[in-house]
Amino acid sequence: MRTYLDFEKPIADLEARLEETKKLAQTSNVDVSEAVNILEQSIDKLRREIFQNLTRWQRVQLSRHPDRPYTLDYISLMCDQFIELHGDRTVRDDPAMVGGFCELGDQTVMIIGQQKGRNTKQRQYRNFGMPNPEGYRKALRLMKLAEKFNKPIITLIDTPGAFPGLEAEERGQGEAIARNLKEMFMLTVPVICIVIGEGASGGALGIAIGDKVLMLENTWYSVISPENCSTILWRSWDFKEQAAEAMKLTARDMKSNKLVDEIVEEPLGGAHNDHQGMANHLKEVILNTIAQLSALDPQERINQRIDKFCEMGVVVE
Repeated sequence: MRTYLDFEKPIADLEARLEETKKLAQTSNVDVSEAVNILEQSIDKLRREIFQNLTRWQRVQLSRHPDRPYTLDYISLMCDQFIELHGDRTVRDDPAMVGGFCELGDQTVMIIGQQKGRNTKQRQYRNFGMPNPEGYRKALRLMKLAEKFNKPIITLIDTPGAFPGLEAEERGQGEAIARNLKEMFMLTVPVICIVIGEGASGGALGIAIGDKVLMLENTWYSVISPENCSTILWRSWDFKEQAAEAMKLTARDMKSNKLVDEIVEEPLGGAHNDHQGMANHLKEVILNTIAQLSALDPQERINQRIDKFCEMGVVVE
């Protein structure tokens, strides 16, 4: 069963009518091809109208859509072969952070990303996509391994934030993220970071220092979620839509403020409508970006990476 968001209900109603019409054709000898064609055109037109005029809060909702592809979905759809690597060599393996070597076309890359779950059991196992310190230490270990073998690094960002529990703080959550920021600036191989869903706070930034930072069309990237911003400012979650508008956290906002380098378009209706189409497009974008970055000298890449982040937030009068 497909999941429809509130603003997708008109589409859901038309698609339900389409299914009923198709069932009628199967159970009777009535020719309904014309009616089916009209309904399909109406659905396509309505979907275009809705998705061309999305509010910031609606894009936040799309980034959290339960049918949206997660890191392991992209890996299975884009990669010909994937060897997952586990553990941070200090505490344990963190299932909220996955990574390993994979074949992307004719290119071997290290791919790392946060992983959410589809059902209650998986969400508990993956800790709702919120990594512990060992997740960030595992990510850094894999990045250093990629650097050793001179392989590009791809990170897929989709987290509501790093796990804020007491045990995570006791094991050095802040230090683990801070170390990742420092070390990622100095990696000698190409680093491409892609926000595929939620990009919240330091939990996202801990694997988001790259030569190119990309965002899928219906994603968000901010220091805080609209709900938490609303709670701080208005002492209630009821103003989350106003908070989202004020925060300017969508891909278009990030691109206009020069905080990300490129927006990756999604299929009509969002990535959850066409997993394979989204994966194919993202794979093409990644391979083209790797080719551009590989042409640069490693030190030149590092210098450009540092300069790009140092220029963020600087005001010149």
